[in-house]
Amino acid sequence: MQGARVNLKGWQQAAVAFGSAFGALLDPRRADLIAALGETTGKPAFQRVLQRMRDSAEGRDVLLERPRVISTQVSHAWDMPQNTFGAAYAQFMGSRNFSPDDRPPVRFMDTDELAYVATRAREVHDFWHVLFGLPTNLIGETALKVIEFEQMFLPMCMLSVVGGSARFNEKQRTLFFQHYFPWASKAGLKCTDLMSVYYEKHFHEDLEEVRRNWGIIPCPDPKRSSV
Repeated sequence: MQGARVNLKGWQQAAVAFGSAFGALLDPRRADLIAALGETTGKPAFQRVLQRMRDSAEGRDVLLERPRVISTQVSHAWDMPQNTFGAAYAQFMGSRNFSPDDRPPVRFMDTDELAYVATRAREVHDFWHVLFGLPTNLIGETALKVIEFEQMFLPMCMLSVVGGSARFNEKQRTLFFQHYFPWASKAGLKCTDLMSVYYEKHFHEDLEEVRRNWGIIPCPDPKRSSV
């Protein structure tokens, strides 16, 4: 994390936040702008997450060992037996041609420890997709932002929900607010503190078992369930 950070004064943070928010609204595919927005508006939230991790035995292990969700460190997930959490993650990534190395680096955190927490929050995103059974389309990403907001209270997450729902067509908007939003609001509050989980140490465990242990409510099929 060292060497990549940029120290900003208050007015500079505000300028980067405003510019990033405006640019992200114009082009929601700009992951770098969304990341910059999350960092410049999220310091108090990341500080609270850091304290919660310090208060958790497993969270302290994460902070001490600082695992990274990058290909060189999570490749063993591809060797896990069927029905395990690791195998589900590998299938999720492989079926979409995703790489864990594609996320932009954290640049605007004050300390190395906060930079790691922000990095961890960014890198566990795909684990949460797997655990909650959410697709990576606009509706799925917006629903996951609801859960991320309830877990971390990052302003960027709520802004992403507002921005995402504004881009829905009428059918998508009805589906989101009648099905996904009520479920995500419940799921994000019911589960454990997901930032304090050392996911990589649970790759070998049964997916349904880890969901039960962490209080995860997978997203019901909207064709079969009304939430």
